[in-house]
Amino acid sequence: MKPAGAEPRVIGSIHLAAIRESVSRARTQVRSWLGDDHPSVDDAVLAASELLTNAFRHSNGKPYDLIGLTVAMAEGVVYVEVRDPGSTFSAPHIRQEPEAEDGRGLLIISEISQDWGVREHGIGLGRTVWCAIRAAPPSVGPSAVRGPRSTSAPRAPALHRGVS
Repeated sequence: MKPAGAEPRVIGSIHLAAIRESVSRARTQVRSWLGDDHPSVDDAVLAASELLTNAFRHSNGKPYDLIGLTVAMAEGVVYVEVRDPGSTFSAPHIRQEPEAEDGRGLLIISEISQDWGVREHGIGLGRTVWCAIRAAPPSVGPSAVRGPRSTSAPRAPALHRGVS
C-alpha cells in the first residue's frame, strides 16, 4: 500500500475521438507533458500509443465516442491510463500466438512497465487499462512478462474519478 503522500499527481489528461488519427496526437501530448528529458518519456509515449490503439481496435467505441488518456507521476513512477467504452466480447489480455502479425500491444506494455491492469467500471460504463512505468530502468535482471492485476484490487490509483 502506498503512503498517503504517494498519490499520483496528474500531469496531463485529454479526451480523444475514437479514431486512429488520435494516436499520434496522444503521443505528442504525452511527450509534451513529460518533456523530452524525462527518463521515461519514450516508454510512456509507447504505452499511450499501444493502449490507445487497443482501445480503438478492441472496444465498442464509435468514432463519436471519446477515449480518455491520463498521465500521472508519483515517487519515480509514471502512470498511463486509457479509459474506453469497454467491450461486450473480450477483456484485455496478452496474446499467446507468437507468429501473429499483430496483437502484441499488451506484451509490449508488460515488458516496459513494472505493472499493468484493467478496471472494469460496469456494464455500459467502460473500462480503464493502466500501466506503471519506472522513471529509471530497474537495476537488476530482465523484466518478466506479467498479466493484468485483478480488477478487484488494482494497484494503480483511479485517475479518472468521476468520469463516466
